[in-house]
Amino acid sequence: MSGIRVIDLTSMVMGPYSTQIMADMGADVIKVEPPAGDPTRYVSTGAEPGMSGVFLNVNRGKRSIVLDLRTEPDKATLRKLIESADVFIHSMRGKAVAKLGFAYDDVAAINPGIVYTNCYGYSRRGPDGDMPAYDDTIQAECGLVAAQQMLTGDPDYIGTIMADKVAGLTVLYATVMALFHRARTGEGQEVEVGMFETMASFLLVEHADRAIFEPPLGPAGYHRALAPNRKPYRTRDGFISALVYNDKHWKAFVDAVQPEWASDELATLEQRARRINTVYGLLADTFLERTTGEWQELLRELHIPHAPIRTLDQLFESEHLNAVGFFERIETSGGTIRFPGVPTWFSESPGKVHGPTPVLGEHTDEILADLEAQAGDVNSGAAL
Repeated sequence: MSGIRVIDLTSMVMGPYSTQIMADMGADVIKVEPPAGDPTRYVSTGAEPGMSGVFLNVNRGKRSIVLDLRTEPDKATLRKLIESADVFIHSMRGKAVAKLGFAYDDVAAINPGIVYTNCYGYSRRGPDGDMPAYDDTIQAECGLVAAQQMLTGDPDYIGTIMADKVAGLTVLYATVMALFHRARTGEGQEVEVGMFETMASFLLVEHADRAIFEPPLGPAGYHRALAPNRKPYRTRDGFISALVYNDKHWKAFVDAVQPEWASDELATLEQRARRINTVYGLLADTFLERTTGEWQELLRELHIPHAPIRTLDQLFESEHLNAVGFFERIETSGGTIRFPGVPTWFSESPGKVHGPTPVLGEHTDEILADLEAQAGDVNSGAAL
């Protein structure tokens, strides 16, 4: 994305995560912050004030400018930034951004070719369009909390801000698709991504299941994912994750471990799918018979998918992640930061962490100087 300029008025995680990936891929992301800064600066611990670990990770490689958009001079500065931008992205409510004078029509009047991306909790086209939303509330509304309740008996949130991040990835691909359209046609356009719609789509990939038919063949919910016995297996000395699922894996496991299962009514995937919770229960009893290390050795030989139960801290010491250069170390004023790097690989245009995370307003003078130089170039051209 080198050569693409992004004006980023997003905060928290959904929008910043998408623009962080753009920055990793070479885009010039100008993070426009109010005088108090993005609230995410203060949500977790950091080595410096206003530089929490969460904020550092989703705003790395960007440039920060402080603008008080309640004032006309700073609104004028933002309009000047828009003139040379490729993408304008915000996470304000529709009414709020319109009141400031930066709705799509306002921005497109300045730069008709711009891709204008709205990051919302709910699409403006529905009755909840102006409702505030956070990851927890969207997890509840999209069915994720209810799915967890089917597994545990209690309504639970997932232990990660899944809605924010899935929506952020959706913002990324939607914006890049619009840029691709512009590259082919020259047309800018408005893009809208709602967290609720995104997560409903995400959950219903598998959970629409029988309810996708008209009339429904049964209630929504993919039975394998919701089977109560679907959980890591307890071993003699710990736990292991394993998926003895398709016919090849099942036959290999049965031949090596439980030959007496070979001719029973669980021989095919279709048969096992009908009784998946029973299958998980049988496997759970079997995994108790050996240690985690013994199972890892056997399952590796059988080419059956399996994994140890790692802690979050252990990810930083992963032999595989370190071998592929996943972590990138960047020196900052607050010390060395070990960033989770770009998870994708490109043979010709690889991404990387393009620099540290900016302190609040760090690049204000630099960006204003760029605008002055840009105005000087325009005036010089007019004189010629």
